[in-house]
Amino acid sequence: MKINSETLSDLAERLKQERKLQGLSREQAAAVCNVSPSFIRDAETHPGRCTLERLAQFAGGLGLDLTLTGWQEAPKK
Repeated sequence: MKINSETLSDLAERLKQERKLQGLSREQAAAVCNVSPSFIRDAETHPGRCTLERLAQFAGGLGLDLTLTGWQEAPKK
């Protein structure tokens, strides 16, 4: 999934689906991800209000990886 401001709602829906597929309530997911239940609610409904760090923490807690691709080679000094 390519993540940008237009696809954040898709990311939120996919995280919610994954949480439910794993049989986790918001409270259980919060405990696994070391965040509050209100953060899980916000991430699933208003992900644009969440930091990338916290979204990555949520995804990682569910056993998912966030990957960036397309990096340019840095010039050598």
